[in-house]
Amino acid sequence: MRFRKLIATAVAGAALAGAAAIATGPTASATASQPTLAQILAAQGPIGDRNWYDFDILNGVVGTILTANPSSPLALAADPNSPKLTVFLPNDRAFQALAADLYGFKYWFASEKTIANLLLSKLDVATLELVVSYHVHVGLIDSKTALSVPRGTAVPMLAGGSIRVNPVRLLGTAILVDNDPNDVNPTLVRSRLDIKASNGIAHGISFVLRPVNL
Repeated sequence: MRFRKLIATAVAGAALAGAAAIATGPTASATASQPTLAQILAAQGPIGDRNWYDFDILNGVVGTILTANPSSPLALAADPNSPKLTVFLPNDRAFQALAADLYGFKYWFASEKTIANLLLSKLDVATLELVVSYHVHVGLIDSKTALSVPRGTAVPMLAGGSIRVNPVRLLGTAILVDNDPNDVNPTLVRSRLDIKASNGIAHGISFVLRPVNL
């Protein structure tokens, strides 16, 4: 399928050296007593909790990646001594939108478990790792910074490549522009901003960021 061919090409050329990107944004205010980003993600309810606006599908995807590849750069999220990270967290509804776009409108009516099983069965680990890594930036970006940067500011991502930030200050959010010009770009979810961890910060987003043009 075209999606998987494009992703496979991107995986082959992805610069995971993006982990060494220069940090931007404020100094961390999180402390060692706070949970890691991985612990925050693991605390989500089980897949199938009927809450489309938490992150349990993402937690399941990350767990699948780390089980298959324990040395994945995504393991940084579990390390309290890792470089400070900014992680953009697509909610369960974002994964439902991705499934419906890639595999058919009928998935708008599917359950969380169906969506999770579909994506885990259709996409291989390398594909999942690339997509999830495209949601991680090495460096701290809190919501105040995201809303104050110039329109089009590029943010390098762990997967290689970058996203661009377009603040929408009147609405208290920002649009994150990915590498697919034909999809709907996610926005920061105002109710899920500045989730602080001992090793970084996380923000909820409304759609999955796409590292390639689908």
